[in-house]
Amino acid sequence: MELAAAVCQAGGLGCLAAAYNSVETVSEHIRKLRTMTDQPFAVNVFAPGSNQPLSGDVAAQLEFLGGIYRELGVDPPTLPERASDPFEQYLDLLVSERVPIVSFTFGILPPEAIKRLHGHDAYLIGTATSVEEAKLLEDGGIDAVIAQGAEAGGHRGTFAHSDPTLVGTIALVPQIHEAVRIPVIASGGIMDGRGVVAALALGASAVQMGTAFLTTKESGAPAGYKAAVLQASENSTALTRAFSGRWARGIRNRFMREAEHSSAAPLSFPWQNALTTGMRKRAAQLGNPDFLSLWAGQGTTMARDISAADLVRRLEDEIRQAAQSVADLS
Repeated sequence: MELAAAVCQAGGLGCLAAAYNSVETVSEHIRKLRTMTDQPFAVNVFAPGSNQPLSGDVAAQLEFLGGIYRELGVDPPTLPERASDPFEQYLDLLVSERVPIVSFTFGILPPEAIKRLHGHDAYLIGTATSVEEAKLLEDGGIDAVIAQGAEAGGHRGTFAHSDPTLVGTIALVPQIHEAVRIPVIASGGIMDGRGVVAALALGASAVQMGTAFLTTKESGAPAGYKAAVLQASENSTALTRAFSGRWARGIRNRFMREAEHSSAAPLSFPWQNALTTGMRKRAAQLGNPDFLSLWAGQGTTMARDISAADLVRRLEDEIRQAAQSVADLS
């Protein structure tokens, strides 16, 4: 929440991630954030129904992960009896706290949820990795759409396709802009002012930047995670299902390499995520990036080790410079 507050105070839109946190924790974070900034902020949730039925060879995956857990000095994982989806509890919280902006991924919100949130003046932003998904979000009454290009770090927001839908940002943004009437927010590979200006020229109304803020002073990412981003090259990332069961882009590390060569295919989401949670927590405690999910986009070489406020200020300067360069060409 320190990063979200710093971004808000600097003039951007900070966002809290609800996923994987208890409703009580998210509530605490929202209330604390409000003591740190009086600016609008967003809360991001997973769309309901993103949890998939259990599939995959559980025994093989437990055997594969067991060796890693033993190496890290912790008890091997066990599969939970069920995968809970706390969306309804999140929804009650978002409504009661009158969260001004709600973003979501992995699908579309149910009509009743959209009605409730709109009834409390919430602005809703969905995630699309294709023109088809953008149209579905618009038809559902969503206020704006994030066009998530293939370059983006973290989980793919794909929900209308069986594959991870890897259309690059520079191709995806103008196509979605032409297909919908709601504002488009560009995401994926945008790390500096040049990227912002390019996205706006392609039809975006705003940009979403994740990897660029991962290495800021206020970011809660473990030190090993930040170091991995700062040291990564432009081709260091890859897509994997090994950590959560859903496709996501991150910096290739030992766990990803071993998972690729293992005969134990990842379980479906969120079951695989449940099995790797203990591994990732222990790796963070040990400062060991080999077993962390190092989510990052393809613009890692442009990451900066500065404060969030300094980054926003530099972006503003770079945007002005890039815009002037474009004007000089015309």
